[in-house]
Amino acid sequence: MRIAQVAPLTEAVPPKLYGGTERVVHWLTEELVALGHDVTLFASGDSQTSAKLDALWPKALRLDGSVRDPNALHMVLLERVRQKCDDEEFDFLHFHLDYYPWSLFHRQPTPFLTTLHGRLDLPEHQPVFNTFSKMPVISISNAQRRPVPQANWVTTIHHGLPENLLTPKPAKQEYLAVLGRIAPEKGVDRAIKIATHCGIPLKIAAKVDRADQDYYDELIRPMIENNPLVEFIGEISDHEKSDFLSGALGLLLPIDWPEPFGLVMIEAMACGTPVVAFNRGSVPEIIDEGLTGFVVEDVLSAAGVVNRLPQLDRTAIRKQFETRFTARRMALDYLAAYRSLAEEQSPRIKLVSSAE
Repeated sequence: MRIAQVAPLTEAVPPKLYGGTERVVHWLTEELVALGHDVTLFASGDSQTSAKLDALWPKALRLDGSVRDPNALHMVLLERVRQKCDDEEFDFLHFHLDYYPWSLFHRQPTPFLTTLHGRLDLPEHQPVFNTFSKMPVISISNAQRRPVPQANWVTTIHHGLPENLLTPKPAKQEYLAVLGRIAPEKGVDRAIKIATHCGIPLKIAAKVDRADQDYYDELIRPMIENNPLVEFIGEISDHEKSDFLSGALGLLLPIDWPEPFGLVMIEAMACGTPVVAFNRGSVPEIIDEGLTGFVVEDVLSAAGVVNRLPQLDRTAIRKQFETRFTARRMALDYLAAYRSLAEEQSPRIKLVSSAE
């Protein structure tokens, strides 16, 4: 198939450091190319890909201080994709830009779908999904769907990462871990409380966004500086994650929001590291209770299962990752969705062509 993957311009594909959506787009694109498909990736110019790269802007917008209105560039990106559809360059379009493409692309015949990567529980989402209730969308967890049952859900496709990107490393497990981003909804303050209650060191490998700087300065920094058990490492890249996660007794994810997926959970599983996560959003779908970790309700129940982490079989955790959460499995699931939608829309394509 001739497939277009349309990524946000915010981060490079893959991102240099943090960036879940762009990372997933990269893994999916690489697998589709490996499976023999003709893939064009629409992304920033500093992206790295085995596909054909169509770069509207030379640099990821988060790293480009000259750009103050990213929406303007994303509108131009969508028009570029549409013009290439007029030239019949693609059999299928896959968008990772939320609802931005829908008004334009439902008026043209090339089959497409959108993977929704974020939360959908905000009040302003309701009129969007009421208006565009026929747009084919993929959920990254069943939990993500709950606020907008009126959407045209094609299927749920859980994220996957390359089988050998992260692997278990020989290490003595001596600390609990936090990985990702420091923000109120991620619950780093609760992770510190859990580790402190257990008397176990906690290592925090996470970035601080500008929007969350006050939260870090006012709440998290004092908790770190006043606690000898806590070490703040900062943001780390993929090649550092295997060692970091392999050395952890477990990954703490005490979130306080409807997490649509939580990529960090399967990153830990790839390293054979169990996860202790709050029962929010997709967590019960991703963690196999008592096999790959524990689903808990609060700080005290999380602290109560930490002493059970060494009892979990890290080889079995890795095996469960290989069964459920590889990028190859993800790519095959998407190909099945592409083909199904293309077959459904083929009468519409013929009708539009004959009318022209």
